[in-house]
Amino acid sequence: MSGSSKTVKTGSAPAGFRDAALFTFVAILAGFGIELLTSGGGINVPGWPFNLVFLLLFGAVIFTVGLMFREHPVVSWLGGIPLGLSLIVGLALLSLVGGVLPQDKYPPDSIVALLRLNGMFSSWPFAFVTLLFLFNLGLSLVWKTIPFRVANLQFMLFHGGFWLALSCGLLGTAQLERLVVPLYEGKESDVAYNRESETAIHLPFSIYLKDFQIDEYTPQFALYDPQKDQVIEPKSKLMPELRKGVKAEWAGIGSVTVLDYLPDALPDANGTPVPVEGKKGVPFAKVRIDENGKISEQWISSGGPQLKPRFVPMGNAFIVMADGAPKAFRSDVTLIGAGGERKAGTLEVNKPVDFHGWKLYQVGYDEKAGRWSTLSLVEAVRDPWLPAVYLGFFMIMAGNVLYFWKGFKKMEEA
Repeated sequence: MSGSSKTVKTGSAPAGFRDAALFTFVAILAGFGIELLTSGGGINVPGWPFNLVFLLLFGAVIFTVGLMFREHPVVSWLGGIPLGLSLIVGLALLSLVGGVLPQDKYPPDSIVALLRLNGMFSSWPFAFVTLLFLFNLGLSLVWKTIPFRVANLQFMLFHGGFWLALSCGLLGTAQLERLVVPLYEGKESDVAYNRESETAIHLPFSIYLKDFQIDEYTPQFALYDPQKDQVIEPKSKLMPELRKGVKAEWAGIGSVTVLDYLPDALPDANGTPVPVEGKKGVPFAKVRIDENGKISEQWISSGGPQLKPRFVPMGNAFIVMADGAPKAFRSDVTLIGAGGERKAGTLEVNKPVDFHGWKLYQVGYDEKAGRWSTLSLVEAVRDPWLPAVYLGFFMIMAGNVLYFWKGFKKMEEA
């Protein structure tokens, strides 16, 4: 009970929610105090193997304290529900600050940098509250596990999975690698770069880029006024697409009808566009221009690296073609291991390929070159702690399944 000086049962909260909230608040203030003293230096997660050693020692301390001092009022309060809920609220508030405030560089003497609000997830306040929450969660887990009872299995799976996913997810950040690999068509490379330091790093395998492709939306055409440097809005208020049969009208100026559209073409000896394969061609469209009864047929094009755009006059303006926005892009690659093993794959956005413990993602290309880009930017991600985090999530899912199964069983027995 809150405010009671009597000894309470294991896992309860002798000081109540008010003292738990005050304790959490003091922990956060202490963290910010350290940040001020260190000019926002933050905390560095220990690397391998020290992160594993720390996790094992931390777990051993929780296990020992939970077993040997489970009847002590202070330990009982540290593992109680009020403190656990208060720490969860503290974590949520700190995470909200880290999610809302841009985690970018600020002037070193700014209050944001001094309190490390721009690096919240590597700050002392976040570290204090997280460690206290893991300690609280670990104590309750020990008390529910020993002695073992089948009735507590759902609690053990859910809370044990939560503890494992949170602790391994945070300690694993020290070994998380996110590198960018620039690749050129027809070439093989094992050189990657760190986004922050731009340091060159050699991967334990190489990547050969066979082909890079970009799918674009259908181009559009518009009436451009060079004197006002603006696009004249058609009657439909929408920029029309280049599809056969599409017609657009401009009040008092005229209309344009698309007679033919070639997504990949090049002009022949007579200057007439003819279809070609792949990246060799550029979009062409044949349009009929009606300037209040004056009819003409012309070809327009957005042009390319070696071909100038084609546009035709209409009154004091010009009918121009705008390139279609990128819809999707992908890289056909061959991954080559140090031992000579090979794996072919296609890299797309949010569709990674796994190789030797790394996940490879398609992230970019040469945007200036557009659909003719021969450069593909690939992100290589390695997180050796990810299996432990996944195990924690599966334990949480299993705990939820068991919880619902118990609920259904009670409904059937009722």
